[in-house]
Amino acid sequence: MIIDLPSTTTSQLNKKLVEIREQGGQVALGRVLTLVIVADDDDKLEEAIEAANEASREHPSRVIVVAKGARTAAPRIDGQIRVGGDAGASEVIVLRLYGPLAAQGQSAVVPLLLPDAPIVTWWPGTGPKAPAKDPLGELAQRRITDSAAEKAPVRALTTRAKSYVEGDTDLAWTRLTSWRAQLVSALDLPPHEKVTGATVTGEADSPSTELLAGWLAEYLKVPVKRVKSTGAAGIISVTLERRSGPVELHRPDGRVGTLTQPGQPTRRIALQRRDNKDCLIEELRRLDPDEVYEASLNGLSKISSGTAAKAAPAKKAAPAASKKKAPVAASKKATS
Repeated sequence: MIIDLPSTTTSQLNKKLVEIREQGGQVALGRVLTLVIVADDDDKLEEAIEAANEASREHPSRVIVVAKGARTAAPRIDGQIRVGGDAGASEVIVLRLYGPLAAQGQSAVVPLLLPDAPIVTWWPGTGPKAPAKDPLGELAQRRITDSAAEKAPVRALTTRAKSYVEGDTDLAWTRLTSWRAQLVSALDLPPHEKVTGATVTGEADSPSTELLAGWLAEYLKVPVKRVKSTGAAGIISVTLERRSGPVELHRPDGRVGTLTQPGQPTRRIALQRRDNKDCLIEELRRLDPDEVYEASLNGLSKISSGTAAKAAPAKKAAPAASKKKAPVAASKKATS
């Protein structure tokens, strides 16, 4: 059910929410958090709301959408309330702010927050340089940005690394979960040798590639080379050098990766790009500071640049000596 309230106030919105709950028997006590989405009022807004609706099935929440409309229009708030099938397991309040009100999202959001519930603020598009200093970021325990959605993704990531505050995170980091899990699993297999160096190859302006290189540099304490590719999107490959030979995870097509390492059969691994819905669900599982993300930001300054590379063709199947095809390992949909 969708209820439109044009030229409204937050007081009228609250009254309408109470009325809907009394009529339908719904209660707000089952909401585990308040998710505030901050975005421009454009065609991508519905994608963010849909992702929040899907995430609410695991994390029931009140979703407050701050949609910034035309700054030159007369000041007004157009409200919209979505419940039931149009809101997943949440209740969605859309605030379309026009004129000077577009810059006063905090004053519009505060009266609608759930009492005693944690707050998460998410910028699915262009976000602030310092999320913790943004008025809507100040309200939240967790602040989620997406550097990949910026016009200059790597520059945005570097800027936010300088202004990092506990509670900040970025979906460019969340998209690395499958990559990091596969690399850790590979190093758990024999031979258990020390890694002496690493190379991360990926799209020139991929913030996820930068973060993966920073993570390796910070935790392995070895030289990490970042090679920029000119022919593919996201991360293409990671090579970890060891005395017995390299461990290489190679994903040329954005869908399936190939893991090769000495003494082990070649394995094919599902490494599909992750969408915002999956990443948001993962981020909402934890509300404490992400110390590993912070360490990876610190590792960005330890990366060295390598020679630009063209996208390599997909690798052929394993040699005839091992004709059995390795099964595709189960994994979440991956991005980056």
